[in-house]
Amino acid sequence: MTRTFSIRELTRNSKVLADYDYIDIEDKKSHRYKGVFVSSRYAEEVKEFIDSRLRTEKEEMLDSLGEFADMAHGEIGAKSFQDLKSERIQKKNEKNLS
Repeated sequence: MTRTFSIRELTRNSKVLADYDYIDIEDKKSHRYKGVFVSSRYAEEVKEFIDSRLRTEKEEMLDSLGEFADMAHGEIGAKSFQDLKSERIQKKNEKNLS
């Protein structure tokens, strides 16, 4: 079960947090979505999901930076773009298999 509250309503009556699976937080004046409060029953699952998502984003960023690091260390040599791209795909596939 869910409901939308303003921050002001939550501060006045925090007991409602126990009554709902999650609560959407909205700025009542501007009708802007501010976030969500999750019931303690689901807190660990949500934390694990967010940690996993952040880890994946960081790995993707490091992979993209790795391309530039390879260039900086002169590992490219006279390779074509297609060769570099296929090597990168091959490295990713090897990493996913292990």
